[in-house]
Amino acid sequence: MTDSPTGPVSEPPTDSPTDSSSGPPTGPVSDSPSDPVTGPPSDPATDPAPRRRGRPARSAEDTGPGARERILEAARELFAERGYDKTSVRGIAKAADVDPALVHHYFGTKDEVFAAAIEVSFEPAMVVPALLGEGAEGIGERLARFFLSIWENEQTRAPLLAIIRSAVTHETAAKVLRGFVLRRLLERIAAELDVPDPKFRAELAASHMLGIAMLRYVLRMEPLASADPETIVAMVAPTLQRYLTES
Repeated sequence: MTDSPTGPVSEPPTDSPTDSSSGPPTGPVSDSPSDPVTGPPSDPATDPAPRRRGRPARSAEDTGPGARERILEAARELFAERGYDKTSVRGIAKAADVDPALVHHYFGTKDEVFAAAIEVSFEPAMVVPALLGEGAEGIGERLARFFLSIWENEQTRAPLLAIIRSAVTHETAAKVLRGFVLRRLLERIAAELDVPDPKFRAELAASHMLGIAMLRYVLRMEPLASADPETIVAMVAPTLQRYLTES
């Protein structure tokens, strides 16, 4: 008995790679009833709230107490360096590393930012009694020394520089300057000394001291810019004394 010849065994037909009518689907397969593109449905109990478009979310660093102080510090420096007209809310926000909307949130308008930034760290009403405590004698010297001391102090110099640089071109700064230097300080001193024309005398004293501030601290003209403060006091005091006391 002989074995019967065997022929080649036929392979089962395979799908052609170009045949789109058979074979498994080509798209993503998922056992979940979710959308195959976007993934499983969101769970409101565990998924974070959707992010709103527009203004970026604020961090604790942006909205904490330090943010307001950073804004004021940045505004003070920019106003002192550039003046009112060349300082913008966007520039202040950039320097303070906060969103510009936060500047408006804390202070409102640019004028209000300026007013808050240039508020000096002392109250003239508390200074006047000290200046007048020893009577009219020597008031010129005490006033000159006090005026130079607030300019020599870095903390109080910045807002005063902002006022001086901005007052020439902006009414808000000019109003602050008039109110601070005249009504809140010099006019009170002149009124307490009971001399004729106190307002006129106060303006003369103010013009003298503001001129020194402009040349020494803004324009930095030499030799005045480098002069010792006590030397300036000695030269200026007699003139202030005459303005405020002589009839």
